[in-house]
Amino acid sequence: MMRFSLLRIPQLFSPGSAGLGESMNTVKNPEAVEIDGKQIKLVELIEKLNKLQEDNERLKHEESKGAKRYRQALELEPYEAELIKMQNHLEKHHRRMIILFEGRDAAGKGGAIRRVTHYMNERHYRVVALGKPSEVQRSEWFFQKYISQFPRGGEVVLFDRSWYNRAMVEPVFGFCTDEEHRNFMRGVVGFEKDFVRQGTILIKLYFSVTRKEQEKRFEIRKTNPLKHWKLSEVDLQAQELWDEFTVRKFEMLKRTHTSETPWTVIRADAKHRARVNIIRVILNSVDYEERNIELDFVPEEDVVVSGARELELMRQQRIKAGKFVG
Repeated sequence: MMRFSLLRIPQLFSPGSAGLGESMNTVKNPEAVEIDGKQIKLVELIEKLNKLQEDNERLKHEESKGAKRYRQALELEPYEAELIKMQNHLEKHHRRMIILFEGRDAAGKGGAIRRVTHYMNERHYRVVALGKPSEVQRSEWFFQKYISQFPRGGEVVLFDRSWYNRAMVEPVFGFCTDEEHRNFMRGVVGFEKDFVRQGTILIKLYFSVTRKEQEKRFEIRKTNPLKHWKLSEVDLQAQELWDEFTVRKFEMLKRTHTSETPWTVIRADAKHRARVNIIRVILNSVDYEERNIELDFVPEEDVVVSGARELELMRQQRIKAGKFVG
């Protein structure tokens, strides 16, 4: 961006030059000019000109961002309309649906949930984000607090983090014992297969971002007062514990990805593409009526990856780099 300086003023504001209008008189004092009968210091004028130019650039950038958001909203709308049709189908046939949103911190889980539910019928979906367990819950069977939130017929429940905290977050930070972690890994697949066998639709989404992208989003949370509330103590340690989380991710996918209860990995560095593809995955899980045949329901291969394919890619990374990358 061009910035004005004192060295350019004699040329820009010489007698007879245009740019400030006919009200500008001949420059008598090299440190000031007279505009509409008022003496204005050149330094102040330069500062104002530069400020105007900066404001103009900022407004153009914001206008561009606004136009981009508008285009993205338009792209999402037909898919969001399909989610309403899907809801109607679930209600009509008394079907239950559970969607798990898992993944690294700052991977975009919350934003994706907001887009998925933006136009959905509030009477037929719930978002569940359970906090730290109470003393009573600690004394109960581990899955009990989650089962109490399961959907009734015709309802969708979206878990913003789920029982899979015990597979990754809890063991990494020492929030559970090794025995509790082992018991969970031994029992979770049978737990899920049981309620899937009884008719519940289960969609397990794992949001994957690169280490660089996670760091970038953390920096935004640190500096943006509107997003600072999202930053937690766990977030601050996530970058340092990146490799440990990656090992836990591999173990979780290896032990809990099955044909009946599969994982779907979402490449989430590009938030909008991730959201469009998440909705496609959800819609493809139900054979609902009046599907819009003009819409593209095919997930993008570089955004949506099966759990089995992710395991294969991670094994290849370990061979090439000597460790898992992400």
